[in-house]
Amino acid sequence: MTPANDLVQVSASVHFWQAYEASAKADLCSTAVQTAAGLLIVDPVPLQPKLLQQLVGERLIAGVFVTNINHCRAAIEFAEKLAASIFAHNATRVACELPSARKVSDGEIFVANACAVEIQGAAAGEMAIYHEKDGGALIIGDALINFEPYGFAFLPPKYCSNAKEMRRSLRRLLDYNFERMLFAHGTPLMHSARKKLEELLLNQE
Repeated sequence: MTPANDLVQVSASVHFWQAYEASAKADLCSTAVQTAAGLLIVDPVPLQPKLLQQLVGERLIAGVFVTNINHCRAAIEFAEKLAASIFAHNATRVACELPSARKVSDGEIFVANACAVEIQGAAAGEMAIYHEKDGGALIIGDALINFEPYGFAFLPPKYCSNAKEMRRSLRRLLDYNFERMLFAHGTPLMHSARKKLEELLLNQE
């Protein structure tokens, strides 16, 4: 995969980048969020060295998070380069062969200001990350997407282990207050993300 050549600052504490994966015929998106423990990098795809240096600078690194079994991507390379720990659901640790990764449980605040929320029914090991700062942000693996021709939508049923269970599980995200949502596949929602998720879930009832 060609490293991403664009780094976007979404808010004071959140950055986003993406790169095209020819084998998947899709853009793969990554997020970095500044927590009180340091920079947390989520589902990383390769980033041009000068942009990685711009992102990291002199920051402490809180870790690298893998949101499900399909998203190991460049997590190992980032962890090694930055001397950082990898965090993941146990199913992801096993499937991605990450025995040294730290197992994260549902509802766990695994680093300061960052909480993992398990989403059942999507890909195995699926976890969203809630970050409470700057109006709140959710970082999503596969359960929600935001790209054409779907727009902001649920992961299509053919990619789900149980689409109905996934939609029920996603309702748990409404327990959190967040203005923004970022994705492993799709353009970030910059405003009113919680309201948009609530409307999406209501339309499925």
